[in-house]
Amino acid sequence: MAQRVLVVDDEKLIVKGIRFSLEQDGMEVDCAYDGEEALRLAQENAYDMILLDVMLPKMTGFEVCQQIRDFSSVPIVMLTAKGEDMDKILGLEYGADDYITKPFNILEVKARIKAIMRRMNRRPAEREEAVKLLERGDMRLDCEGRRVYIRDREINLTAKEFEVLELLMKNHGKVYGREELLKLVWGNDYPGDVRTVDVHIRRLREKIEDVPGEPMYVRTKWGVGYYFA
Repeated sequence: MAQRVLVVDDEKLIVKGIRFSLEQDGMEVDCAYDGEEALRLAQENAYDMILLDVMLPKMTGFEVCQQIRDFSSVPIVMLTAKGEDMDKILGLEYGADDYITKPFNILEVKARIKAIMRRMNRRPAEREEAVKLLERGDMRLDCEGRRVYIRDREINLTAKEFEVLELLMKNHGKVYGREELLKLVWGNDYPGDVRTVDVHIRRLREKIEDVPGEPMYVRTKWGVGYYFA
């Protein structure tokens, strides 16, 4: 089945170029040119990936991303013309999985999309440990369904939050440095910095911990990294 991507940008030439390039690789592409249209399409359709511009008419990309996270964990890559680190981090705070700064090379965009989709579509048998279910204390992780439950209550995580938690749970007690987590979860070719890891860990704690400032699950080994207790 062809992978389906939603491309959202108010610059129609950019959308046209991305769409043409992705369709050349056999992907199905839907397009939206404002925030409201993007949100509607995301609600009505199942996508494998959403490319979402930050500056949009009617609703900003951050607002769209935040509302999509209320009902979907589809991977979202933010497109931003601004190079400031705060914009990038803000995009992650709203639930984005990655970001690409304009102007960009379409080959870079395609490579990033394919890398994320490969990680999303890996079958358990292809992983080092073909674990279907992880249980640690009150937490249960369905690795095949990519769902997390705490005391039988489902917790809605983004794709990257899930991958971070899955890695830490599979290797509970092992401390991972920020650089190591960045390499294992985001890949060797990821151009971002280690602050991306800190943002995702903080956001993960806000969802799974009763008191995020005093975490019981994902803890910090000061000066070393993070681990699952």
